[in-house]
Amino acid sequence: MGDPSLLFWLGAFVVIAFVDLVAIMNLWRSDKSTNTRLMWALVIVLLPVIGLVVWGYAGPRGMPKPPTSPEQSK
Repeated sequence: MGDPSLLFWLGAFVVIAFVDLVAIMNLWRSDKSTNTRLMWALVIVLLPVIGLVVWGYAGPRGMPKPPTSPEQSK
């Protein structure tokens, strides 16, 4: 079928890309400023593995509060 090492690296790339995408989606849902979110997204994209580790350790933690109005929760 193929070289096992090639399949390993392809699988590793897919997993890292998926985790990066999830991290960026969580990052954009945070309540931090746009500049802060953009800076973290660039770090994650430019340094996929190291950026994820640094973001997981020191990244923004704030998430917006859910809607409290009965009209918004419909």
